Amino acid sequence: MKRLLLLVATTVYTTAIGQVIKTDTTDQTFTGTKISPYSIDYDSTGSFTLSGYIDAYYAGYTDSALASGYHNFPTVAPRGNQFGLNIVQIGAKYQSSRFRGIATLFFGDTPNSAWSPNYNMIQEAHLGFRIVKKLWLDAGYFRTHIGLESIQPKENIAMSLATTTYFEPYYLSGAKLTWEQSKKWLFQINAFNGFNSFVDNNKKKAIGASVGYTPSDKLSVSFSTIATDESPDGFPRNQTRLYNNLIAIYQTKHVTIGLEANYGMQANSALSDTTATATMFSTLAAIKYRITPMWAAYARGEYFSDPDEMLTGPVLNQNHELTGLDILGATVGFEYKPIPNSYFRVEGRMLQTQGSGEQIFYLNGSPDNTRYELIAGIGVWF
Repeated sequence: MKRLLLLVATTVYTTAIGQVIKTDTTDQTFTGTKISPYSIDYDSTGSFTLSGYIDAYYAGYTDSALASGYHNFPTVAPRGNQFGLNIVQIGAKYQSSRFRGIATLFFGDTPNSAWSPNYNMIQEAHLGFRIVKKLWLDAGYFRTHIGLESIQPKENIAMSLATTTYFEPYYLSGAKLTWEQSKKWLFQINAFNGFNSFVDNNKKKAIGASVGYTPSDKLSVSFSTIATDESPDGFPRNQTRLYNNLIAIYQTKHVTIGLEANYGMQANSALSDTTATATMFSTLAAIKYRITPMWAAYARGEYFSDPDEMLTGPVLNQNHELTGLDILGATVGFEYKPIPNSYFRVEGRMLQTQGSGEQIFYLNGSPDNTRYELIAGIGVWF
């Protein structure tokens, strides 16, 4: 009888232990060196998706290419008079109620001409968890949250990027604390290695905050600010930068309108007086009118003014003198969508510097203050 009871108890205990082990399949402790790794489990409560995106282009510019083979402000369609691939990318996304992550790799002329020299193939790679309801902590490598336009043409109205977008941060590495207070309000504080960098260039960190307001399905407004100092360690003067970005988006079935304004300040950085504060201002307005589900027309106006080279860095004019950048631009184009997740766009653009000493373009070897562009692009995502 005792043996029978012992056998039953042992069976129940073993079964109970088996149930516990079977239930807790997310614990990966000491599983990395299994002789047979195929039984390693992971959290299956969330969703995992793969995505891809390809964008090809042909571009023509009236100005001469730089020594690098790219034209001034190289990002989208940086090579002239030839066919090219802006982006070939593949991404993976994991989402559950308490954990999330995104990883995107990309290749092409856009990352080669404008992306980070460190980890150049990584567009973004970050992950996060929900601390409490509606409060998330994410960390890793991020695409920028600043500005109206993104690095991907499929997320923009036009093919080309506005000048102000070119000088905004494309990528950031650090951490974000996001509170999705309601469907209307979103708040975020963040800390990054620097302004447009994956790898830090000094011991100082960039601190920022954002707020988003979506009063209706048609209108959204957001404001972001970031404070940083990009000068090298040991630099004799503090060059604290404060960059502020305001955007508004209005969308209906036929019309999409985007507005952006930026204002920046940087201590001890004026060209005329290195102890004075430098300032910059930029803005853009873009509109798309969808004529039919397949056809649309769009236009964009842009203005960028950085007289003290706060963001532009050393810009040399035709006399090889340092000059600030003051530039106007206008873009018009048409879009055809053979399927919803695709586009074919043809657009023309004009850029013109405003200062008499800002002839930064070269036409047939001679300095010029105007550039004309013609870009055709085709893209698909899945």
